[in-house]
Amino acid sequence: MLVVMKANSSEDQIQRVVDKIVELGFKPLPVPGANRTAICITGNKGAVDEVIFLRMPGVKEVVRVTKPYKMVSREVKDEDTVVDIDGIKVGGKGEPLVIAGPCSVEDEKTTLSVAQALKDLGIKCFRAGAFKPRTSPYDFQGLGLEGLKILKKVNQETGLKIITEVMDTENVEVVAEHVDILQVGTRNMQNFSLLRKLSRIDKPIVLKRGMSATLTEWLNAAEYLLMGGNHNVILCERGIRTFSQHTRNTLDLNIIPVVKDISHLPIIVDPSHGIGRRDYVRPMARAALACGVHGLIIEAHTTPDLAVSDQAQTVPIETVKGILEDIKIISKLPQVQNIN
Repeated sequence: MLVVMKANSSEDQIQRVVDKIVELGFKPLPVPGANRTAICITGNKGAVDEVIFLRMPGVKEVVRVTKPYKMVSREVKDEDTVVDIDGIKVGGKGEPLVIAGPCSVEDEKTTLSVAQALKDLGIKCFRAGAFKPRTSPYDFQGLGLEGLKILKKVNQETGLKIITEVMDTENVEVVAEHVDILQVGTRNMQNFSLLRKLSRIDKPIVLKRGMSATLTEWLNAAEYLLMGGNHNVILCERGIRTFSQHTRNTLDLNIIPVVKDISHLPIIVDPSHGIGRRDYVRPMARAALACGVHGLIIEAHTTPDLAVSDQAQTVPIETVKGILEDIKIISKLPQVQNIN
């Protein structure tokens, strides 16, 4: 349930509503909004008597939320959430953001070289994994803390904003100290202990969809982050596991307009993991852009065949340049501009 306050309601009236929710044994969660003050009621197992709140001074209306997820739903917040990464905006009607970089942090010289090449194209956010969740324990697991130090140096020398994956609760603070955006990978989408801890971090979170997750499961995972107070959440579609074997995963572009219709959170797409082949990355990036996605995250390298991991899906710098050119063309199309 959502208690919507009048535009001219006082701080005292808002606090009385919050106190009443607590008195009833529920948890009040404020919902940031440009045009209204609202408080979401959570913790209730059934319907709450709306008359209790309608009688209170300053209350405009009470809205029943039908979705199992509340905070991420447009029923609770209709306007788009725009995540601000130190001046870089993701979401709303702005131009799609491209995040690019190698799969893994490599040696300092190589990582800085790739970062500089991408910056020269106009890329503003750099991706690379310091910790790598690998299916086989014998595969490269990442450079760990040393990788974080290299990413910090990339930021200091190029000014690029840094995103990397955080894999467990033990490393949340140290990762947050070194980067600008924390990524929750597909294998950790339902790591609820990790999500709860990240909900208290004052950094944007990119939440990748689980490889077999439904839309509801994905949005409920995002709900953990918002419930804890972190509203700077970006959803990322990265392909799901299906019966198809001609590509690494099946990139579910159907989900983009659906997410934009029912959730206010921005959504980006990872065509690299979604398709698993570098020659298909740009076509799928184009398709995602035509669907109205808010951004792309792409694995790129100056020498992709020599990349430490995911060589098959890592594109050369020239491909990233082409995708940036595609954005200028596709974002002007009226059908893209009009997508909710």
